[in-house]
Amino acid sequence: MRVDARGLTFEVRTGGPEDGAPVLLLHGFPQHGGEWDDVVPALHAAGLRTYALDQRGYAQGARPAAVEAYRIPELVADAAGVLDALGVESAHVVGHDWGAIVAWGLAAAHPRRVRTLTAVSVPHPAAMAHALATDPQQKARSAYIALFRKPGKAEKVLLALNATALRKLLGGVGDAARVARYADPMREPGALTAALNWYRAMSGTDMKAVGPATVPTTFVWSDKDIAIGRTAAEACATHVTGDYRLVELSGVTHWIPDEAPGPLAEAILARVAA
Repeated sequence: MRVDARGLTFEVRTGGPEDGAPVLLLHGFPQHGGEWDDVVPALHAAGLRTYALDQRGYAQGARPAAVEAYRIPELVADAAGVLDALGVESAHVVGHDWGAIVAWGLAAAHPRRVRTLTAVSVPHPAAMAHALATDPQQKARSAYIALFRKPGKAEKVLLALNATALRKLLGGVGDAARVARYADPMREPGALTAALNWYRAMSGTDMKAVGPATVPTTFVWSDKDIAIGRTAAEACATHVTGDYRLVELSGVTHWIPDEAPGPLAEAILARVAA
């Protein structure tokens, strides 16, 4: 379904019983709301109503040109605006990768809108800042961001030779068909630039402005994640004042919703039930 919010038009995949407790699902880079397709059946079976949002830059009707339009406060305001448009006062919020950063921001800025938080792969921004300042391995893991922040060059590198580099980046999601499901939309004119603008608009000021999570929170991290190391994952606990759990998945890469949808669904349902 299409949802109008804040002057933009978002695509939202819905499912589950209409009277079920709402769950807002926020995807990461370079994916879309379809990354939750293997997770939501278990949530629906548990009686939950899911809303998987194609976020700013990914939905064709929500693709502003200015880099500044992709700052974290704008992304967080989108999530709140979509909840408003759906008539949802509060929801269980689940975010993966960049979607996790939006979820952390929503929980910090609008705790009354967030019943529970399940952040996947990316920890609280302050935990990331701690790891980048203290862990050389995390600095190395995050080195790719420097390329992503270079307009034109990043697009050229990622899309060259039938998007070979982008497809390689997505290798952990599954077979070639699943890789293509995410890579092909990024080849549409302007799509990859809009997605990369999330990185280009990122600032230390906005990251530091994300306060602690006061709501019941679960952080799901996988030990084969090449982007996020253990230092960042374990630092996350110090930035949650509500009930907190760290769920570690062994042998799983960064692409948790695609690679381990069952264990992720279990973690979400455990948090919701608690």
